[in-house]
This record gives sequence, C-alpha cells and structure tokens, in this order.
Amino acid sequence: MRAIPRAMGSNQNKTGQTLPAFTLIELLMVIAIIGILAALLLTALSRGVGMARRTYCANNVRQLGQALQMFVGDRHTYPLAIDPDSAESRVWQGAFISGLGDSAPINRSYFQKGVWKCPSAERPASFPSDMGYSSYSYNAYGFCNKTDTNSFGLGGHYVWKGSRLSAPAVGVSEVVSPSDMMALGDSFYGGHGVIIDGSRWAFQRTDGLTDFQGSTKRSYARHQGKANVVFCDGHVESPKLQFLFEETNDAALVRWNRDHQPHRERL
Repeated sequence: MRAIPRAMGSNQNKTGQTLPAFTLIELLMVIAIIGILAALLLTALSRGVGMARRTYCANNVRQLGQALQMFVGDRHTYPLAIDPDSAESRVWQGAFISGLGDSAPINRSYFQKGVWKCPSAERPASFPSDMGYSSYSYNAYGFCNKTDTNSFGLGGHYVWKGSRLSAPAVGVSEVVSPSDMMALGDSFYGGHGVIIDGSRWAFQRTDGLTDFQGSTKRSYARHQGKANVVFCDGHVESPKLQFLFEETNDAALVRWNRDHQPHRERL
C-alpha cells in the first residue's frame, strides 16, 4: 500500500497524526503582536527611567533649596547672580559653596557632579567649549528683557549694568511671597517659543531669542516638558515649561518676581 503524502503546511506528531501548521498570514500576525508588545514595553521602560531621573533631579533641587535657605539665614540676603568683588564666588554657585564654609577650590568641574548634576542634562557635543553648561539655574532676573536696568529676580537690583551683570544684593524682606517666588531649578531661560538650556541664570525674556543648536527641543525632552523648581520657602514643584516661559497671566508672571507683581509693562 502506498503511503499517504503529508499535506503542505502541516506536521505529524509521534502517532502519525497530521497537525495543522501556521499559515503565512497567521505567522505575520503573531510577529506583529510581539512587535506591538515590545514597543509598549520599551515605552513603559523609557517613561520609568525618565520618571526616576526627574525624581532624582527634584531631590537635587530640594537640597540646593535647603542650601539657599542656610545661606540666606546666615547672611540675610540672597546670593548675587555675579559678584564683581569676589573672584572666588563670582557666580552664584560659588557664593553657595564659599558662603556655606566649603574651603575646597571652586572650579567649573565642581558643577558637573553630585547635587549639581541633573542625570537628564547632557552637554551637547556641539556646545562651544568656551561656554559653561550648568544643570541648574538661579532666578536671577525674573521677568525682564535685555534693555532693563532693574531686576525683579533674586540675583540683585540691576540686570544689565555696564558690561557686568552685577547689583546690590536682595534682602530677605524684599521677597514678598516666598512660597510663590521661584528661587532656582532646571537650567532654562526663554520666552516667545524659544527655551535655552545650560544657563546658570533663569528668567523669562520678553524680547526675542534665537534657538541655540536645538535647545528648545532638547529642553522639552529633558523632563517630558517640565522643569523641577524650588521656591524661596523650600518647597519643590514641577511646572510645565509652557507655563514658565509662554503663559502671560498673572499667576504665571508673579512667580518670577520678588515683589509678587506681574509687571505687564514689560510685555
């Protein structure tokens, strides 16, 4: 007796019974489902990593806020954005370090490690080597533009004074609402659809800015469109970048200014 040939697209088990096999369409469907599940898993993992980094960054900002309160409690003034009379602590970060009694030499590399380093802030390879890149910035000038000579931020009473960003220090009593005044946070400044990252000074600019090597896109990607910010009373929030740099309602503007006024005359 002749053996019955196997049907195309089928298999036989050990008992000799013919078993149906996958068709090409069924195989493609299985591959597609596996691909979708893998994509969902990778997205979830990416979000989880992003959330962990944002939480780590928020903890850094909280610690910097505590250091700020210690500095202010000791000196009764806020650090200057730039102190022209002190080479050791000319930038506000240096004022923090020297003002809190740290005798270690202050150099640029100090601000790229430990509490000063956001895990999601990476200096672009194309960033000019002669420009410093900071993870965190100080609300030095508040709501302003480059023609203003007076500042409503924490970095001093003047903004653009001659060739230096210097001013008499801001006293504690001048901050009208510490719980509603941003002190420092992720290194952004901007306005009118442009956000610049890596700056040591934070402010919302009312005049035009030019995007720097994809800075706006990089800024939105850093913490999924948000920024970690600590206020003068020490609490931390994560507002959206759009709220910080695009909104012009009173609730958004007063948070930049120590007198708790929106200063619409600068719009």
